[in-house]
Amino acid sequence: MIQYENNFVTVFQSQLYKTTSTVIQTSHCVLIVDPNLLPNEIEEIRQFVEHVKGERPIYLFFTHSDWDHLVGYGAFPEATVIAGVEFTNRLDKEEIIEQIKAFDEQYYIDRPYPLTYPTVDIIVKEDGQQLKLGETILTFYKAPGHTNDGFFLIIEPVGVWVAGDYFSDLEFPFIYDHSEHYEETIQKVDSILEKHSIQLLIPGHGHVTTSIDEMKKRKENALQYIDALRATILQNQENFHLIKDYPYLSELRKSHEENSQLVKKELGKTEDTLDE
Repeated sequence: MIQYENNFVTVFQSQLYKTTSTVIQTSHCVLIVDPNLLPNEIEEIRQFVEHVKGERPIYLFFTHSDWDHLVGYGAFPEATVIAGVEFTNRLDKEEIIEQIKAFDEQYYIDRPYPLTYPTVDIIVKEDGQQLKLGETILTFYKAPGHTNDGFFLIIEPVGVWVAGDYFSDLEFPFIYDHSEHYEETIQKVDSILEKHSIQLLIPGHGHVTTSIDEMKKRKENALQYIDALRATILQNQENFHLIKDYPYLSELRKSHEENSQLVKKELGKTEDTLDE
C-alpha cells in the first residue's frame, strides 16, 4: 500500500480510487489522517501504527466528511480525534454512515469495528488555527468548495501539507459545495507556500508531489477547469472536452456532469434558460 515514505511520513494508497491515508511520526506524537478504505487496508495501517508508536500518543485527523475518508475511524478507538467545526456539527451524520453501509453491503464487506461517525475531541474553528504537540506544530486552513467542512493541514517542522480532496493529479475539481468557495480555497496555495516550508503535498486521491512547481501547476489546472466550465455553460456549449485527457473517464464523467449541474444552478441557468 505504501506510495511514499521517508523518516517522518508514510503515505498509504488504497486500491480503490487511489485514496490516500497518511501517518506522520514526530518525536511527540503519531498522527493519522483519513485512514481508509478496505478492511485489510485499514488493518495494514493500524498494524503499522502499532509497530511504530511506542509511548507516543495517537492523533487522528479528518480532512472532511466524505465517507471514504472517515471509514477507518472505528479501527483507532484510542486516538484523539481532530476535525473542523463544520465536520463536527453536520446534521447528516447518519446519512454518511449509511453510505458506508451501502458500499459494504454492495460488495459483501465485513468490518471488524463499529461504523459510527467520528466523535471529535479537538475542534478546529478558525482559518490558520494552530495546535502545538511538543515541538510539532499543526496549522489548519479552512478548505470549503469540495465539501463545506474541509480543512488543509500543515505539519511542521516536517513540511507536510495534507490537502484532502484537492490538488489531485488524477482528478479535476469535484465540487459539492460551491465553485467560488473552491476557487478561494485553492488560491491559498501561494500564501501557504510563502508562510510554510512545504516539502511534500499529499492529495486525497492520486500521487504526492515534492515539487513546488507541480503544486502550483495543479492549482492552475483546477482554476482553468472551473473557469472553462463556467464559460461553456454561459455559452450553452458542450463541455466534455474539458476532461478528455483524464484517466478513468467512465467514472469521472459522472462527477463532471454533477459539476455542470451545480454550476448551472450557481449561474441561474435552469433548463428553460439554457435554450435562450
